Amino acid sequence: MRYHRPMTFEDAAGLAAAASGVTRYLAGGTDVLVQMRAGMVQPDDLIDLKAIPGASDITRTEDGGWRIGVAVSGAQLGAHEAFRADWPGVVEGLELVGSTQIQGRATLTGNLCNGSPAADSVPGLVAAGATVEITGTGGTRSVAVQEIPTGPGKTSLKPGEVISAILLPPRGEHAGDAYLRFIPRTEMDIAVVGCAVSLRLDGDTVSEARVVLGAVAPTVMLVPEAAEAIIGTTLDEAALEALASAASAACNPIDDKRGTKVFRIEVAGVLAKRAARIALTRAKGA
Repeated sequence: MRYHRPMTFEDAAGLAAAASGVTRYLAGGTDVLVQMRAGMVQPDDLIDLKAIPGASDITRTEDGGWRIGVAVSGAQLGAHEAFRADWPGVVEGLELVGSTQIQGRATLTGNLCNGSPAADSVPGLVAAGATVEITGTGGTRSVAVQEIPTGPGKTSLKPGEVISAILLPPRGEHAGDAYLRFIPRTEMDIAVVGCAVSLRLDGDTVSEARVVLGAVAPTVMLVPEAAEAIIGTTLDEAALEALASAASAACNPIDDKRGTKVFRIEVAGVLAKRAARIALTRAKGA
């Protein structure tokens, strides 16, 4: 195995483009190192991104949004009070990944690129309208987070491309988000269903919303029909029931030992209502 420690994302992309075997990037390492130890993958080239300037930084963008470095850990993100105040749902998702020890290494970018439909941090990013900056040998491009996973363990990244940052838009006023999941155990488990809701209020009325489901389809799903069910409402009981129905109707889950299709479909609606209530409370500043 060849270990590389580039100092720029352009160099990292160049190394990946020139590699002919199995290539993996190292940011937090909570996925790739475990896979290596288990014999699931043996990279010919391991490209460590942590030494690249900005990879471990959380910074405000000029428009008031956020730029999250690819090596920013869950512990680091959770301790950043200003970011947590803007996007608590994103923090909630990443903080559910693994144990306290794992939180010291796990990253948003790694959780996204692992391609799991049950990734806890991805629904919150999609609900936030986040994008990723992708660096390749031909330059950089921006892509919506929901376009990165294409199936279990698969992404839309092209050979020789690397995510160089995650970008979140300005939060703005009278807005809130939340992420919830159901798991069989109390902690350190994989989501049976996950749901993130982000919304904005105009007075007492929901003027904008994004509803995202995890672990109920081959990829994390943005559900426009669920958002439409609550936009223009005060999120009363009728609106919440319409939201739950739309969320459940969008599901295309599997049966496995952690939950049946019927169970997942039901829980998706329940979580959507609960997450929406929390997002509403946060939007009101409570």
